[in-house]
Amino acid sequence: MNPGSFGYGVPYPGIYVVDANGKVVSNYFEDDYKERVSTADILAGRLGVYPDRSPKSAETKHLAITAAASNDLIRPGLRIRLNLDLALKPGMHVYAPGVEGYIRLTASSNPRDSLEAPQFRLSPSEMLHLPAIGETVPVYRNHTRIECEITFGQDGELKPLLIPSGELIVKGTLRYQSCDDRTCYIPQTFPLEWQFKYQGVDRTPVPPELQRKPN
Repeated sequence: MNPGSFGYGVPYPGIYVVDANGKVVSNYFEDDYKERVSTADILAGRLGVYPDRSPKSAETKHLAITAAASNDLIRPGLRIRLNLDLALKPGMHVYAPGVEGYIRLTASSNPRDSLEAPQFRLSPSEMLHLPAIGETVPVYRNHTRIECEITFGQDGELKPLLIPSGELIVKGTLRYQSCDDRTCYIPQTFPLEWQFKYQGVDRTPVPPELQRKPN
């Protein structure tokens, strides 16, 4: 890493994480100013803490879904974390990656030019023996979490995507097939949505008295 890679007088952006004793346990540095990790993203990734004060919840016949994000305010180039918590109803399971002959649990977002396509990560599954079909398959029961990181584009790319209120909406889908001890239900596709307040680039000129004088 070269602290001077941005030119004279430009600080190298980075975040240090310390424990209760003041010991540095991790650090995060960026290659340039076009992509910046948020402290909220770090907290969500390391501690599972989602500061978003307004998570969205919904319920289907088979499970309850809560969608949250590490940030509710976004800026150009910011990298944040999206989260889905699924609480399956008693006796229900959904199929996990590796299953054959059934629809596995997947989450995706609608690709847009100003957003980096996220890769959703699923929690580890468990193997469940189903006497009704004589198979042992990978499933999720009770509770599972899906997460991904997403990076926003630059100011000129994001502004055309804002809704009239000045907010940005990220949409996606959750696809799953659920079963109980007796019945496998029709596969479902559930719409997802995360809504963010947008903060554009501050282009206020530096006061003349603070500007660097030419040599």
